Amino acid sequence: MDGYETLRVEERAGTLRVTLDRPDRHNSINDVMLAELGAVLDRAERGGPPIVVLAGTGPVFCSGMDFADASRSAAASGDLADRGGAAFFGLLRRFTTIGRVVVSIVDGRVTGGGVGLVAASDLVYATERSSFGLPEALWGLLPCCVLPFLIRRVGYQPAHAMTLSTLPVPAGRAERIQLVDEVVEDAEPALRRLGARLSKLDGVTIGDAKRYLTRMWPPAPDAEGVATTEFARLVSSPAVQRRIANFATHQQMPWENR
Repeated sequence: MDGYETLRVEERAGTLRVTLDRPDRHNSINDVMLAELGAVLDRAERGGPPIVVLAGTGPVFCSGMDFADASRSAAASGDLADRGGAAFFGLLRRFTTIGRVVVSIVDGRVTGGGVGLVAASDLVYATERSSFGLPEALWGLLPCCVLPFLIRRVGYQPAHAMTLSTLPVPAGRAERIQLVDEVVEDAEPALRRLGARLSKLDGVTIGDAKRYLTRMWPPAPDAEGVATTEFARLVSSPAVQRRIANFATHQQMPWENR
């Protein structure tokens, strides 16, 4: 619909529904998806429904950055760090300030930057089949852009543990640490209840509330600069670049040979 390459977008039942639609790439995030998600938020702000729903196609909600695609772009432009950092951080920040309620519906695995999409959402519903993990350390990387939003949502220690352990967090545990608001088999009743309440609010009020609440929980000074600079430092490491190149060639995740 509407010519999107990486998404399926439709307005239905008072919601703008956005489905990440790269199942052959585990719904990984590339430059096109970043641009298209930004365009969807533009559409929502031009008078769309009060709820933006984010979901995934297939058994993976989102696997984070598409390293294979990014490495090809970097070969042409030499700026993998910039392309993979600032634009993604900006998208997550926009989730937290847009005058719409962003809801992630998760049914499956979420890794890397996908955890950032979830953490930056206003509400998250997930099935028992879902899990959430930050495997970046296995590449020699860190979830630099994800962590400010994850810490904002779950607090320091859960984010710390997810980063260092690289282990997936099952849905029940994710609910207990408040990465997930509710574990449900079907999110539609919850969306209907939410929609009924939000229909009574002005979109300006939603935006005002989100911006005010963000000021009550400020990130570290210059979180965006710190995150993108550290990501650039890590991703420029020869060892990390070898791992990315190996993945681009063999499509083998770093934990699969351990």
